[in-house]
Order: sequence, then structure tokens, then C-alpha cells
Amino acid sequence: MTHQETRSRGDQAQTLRGLMQRLQSKQPESVALAPSRRACAIGVTSGKGGVGKTNIALNLAIALARLDSRTCLIDANPGLGNIDLLCGLNGYWNLSHVVSGARNLREIVLAGPEGVDVIPGASGLTELGECPATVQTDVVRQLAEFEEEHDFVVIDTGAGTHSAACEFLNDCDIVLVVTTPEPTSVADAYALIKNLSGRDIPRLEVLVNQSDAAAQAHLVAQRIQETARTFLHIEVTAGGFVPKDPQVAAAVVRRKPFLIDSPQSPASSAIQQLAVRLKRVFEMHPPQTAARAGSFFPRMQTRRVQRAA
Repeated sequence: MTHQETRSRGDQAQTLRGLMQRLQSKQPESVALAPSRRACAIGVTSGKGGVGKTNIALNLAIALARLDSRTCLIDANPGLGNIDLLCGLNGYWNLSHVVSGARNLREIVLAGPEGVDVIPGASGLTELGECPATVQTDVVRQLAEFEEEHDFVVIDTGAGTHSAACEFLNDCDIVLVVTTPEPTSVADAYALIKNLSGRDIPRLEVLVNQSDAAAQAHLVAQRIQETARTFLHIEVTAGGFVPKDPQVAAAVVRRKPFLIDSPQSPASSAIQQLAVRLKRVFEMHPPQTAARAGSFFPRMQTRRVQRAA
């Protein structure tokens, strides 16, 4: 028997043991697990892939950590996420193993750069709704306790308007829609904003990535803002821009975040400014609506339960 087969059988046995322990537990089925403090949840998303969304999320998390903010980065891309590859990490376990009972949350968290905690495979949370109530309560409890230790939770969602991505965005305090100046990217970004327009998201921003100049980025953001205001009757904030920078591609090849690999580059300066602004926004204007009570993960689970009822 090969080492891989042995590990696979061991994983299956541990999963079954974890699942049985949860099903036999006497935990209450409610999800009223709001911690005493709450982090700011920032969803980073895009209308299409290939616009640099994951790179923005990773480097934004690092920039927030540099501002003395305890930061958690969640890879919620469906399928194979690549945040671990972008920062030179190699993680086998992910959140789906927490859902299955094979591991607890602390065992799958990766130690990212600059003290950022990385949770891989958060798309596995979409499986949670099909699990018994005791399993759901256990997983949400672990996530809520972990969230309580952080000031910011940055969620890298999947691209597009599919339900899995929007499920994470529903309960974010700030949603950052990343686009490039390309017409197809702008059109897809607007389609995503249209899909999000009927949801209770306190702050929706558009960030123009890979822009040749500030004027170009301004025109792109202005076009999206005016169209959203006219046809969707919502306000979209201009989230700034990240200039086209060859150092970004070079950092990807070296499997390093560009903020660390080339801290003085134009892209790094733009991300640092973005982090400063977003931190100031949340500190000065925290969401006050009843729907924003509690922390991100219990909010998300409560919404899921209400939707299923």
C-alpha cells in the first residue's frame, strides 16, 4: 500500500469519527453566536476572472496587517483557490475538512505573510446547509470564535454572479468589485453590481485594476457609477485604482505578494493607500443596521437558515 493510499484511508477514518462525535453531541441548534466584538468583513470580487482579484485580496490583507490590524484572509474561490500559491504556502487541509469533521478550524489555518491568517477552501461552506444542525452549529461556532480574534476578515470570492459567490457577499460590510479598463471586464463588473443591487450591502465599491493612468481609471469608475445611479438607483463608491505594474507579474512568478516583493512599486503604493482608506471608513462609519448585528459568519449562517425556512 502506498503512502498516499494510507493517508487517504486515515483521512476517511478520521472524518467518520469527527462526524459521529458531532452527531452525538448535545449542542443547541441555534446559531446565536455573536461574539463580543466584530471584525470588518471585506468581500473582494469581480464580474469575470483574470482581473487580478485574488492578488488584490492577498495584498490588501497584508496592507491591513501592516496597519496593526489583526487580519484573516479567506479563500472562498470555488474549486481550486490559489492564494496559498501566491504567497508560497502549501496547504493540504481546507475548510471542507472542518465541515466533514476531519479537522478542526485551528488545524487548517495557514500562517500567511505579515501575520495574516489564511483559511483555504472556504467554498466548502456551501456544503454546510446540507449538514445536520449540530454540525452547522459546531462549524459556525469555530468560525465565530476565530473571527473574534481579528479586526478584518478579507474574503476572496469566486468571480461572476453565481450564488456561491453572492452568498459570501450578502453579509460583508464592504464589497470591493474589481475590474480592469477592458470593455468586457467593465460590462461584467456592472452585471455583478446589478445582481448585488437588491441585497443589503452597506458599502459597494468599484476598484479599477491594471489601469494605464489615473484619468483612465476615473472614467471607468465614473461610467459604472453613473449607470448604476441611473438604472439601478444605487450609489457605487469609486474605490480608486491600482496601476498596471510589471512588478506584479514578477512577484507572481516568484510566489511572493507584490507588496513584499516590491514594496516601493506603484501597485504596492496603491494597495497601501486602499488599506488606509478602508480602515478609516470602517472606523468612522461602522454599519449600524440590525441586519449587521453580530459577526460575519453567524450572520451568514442565520441568513441561510432563514432562507431555508
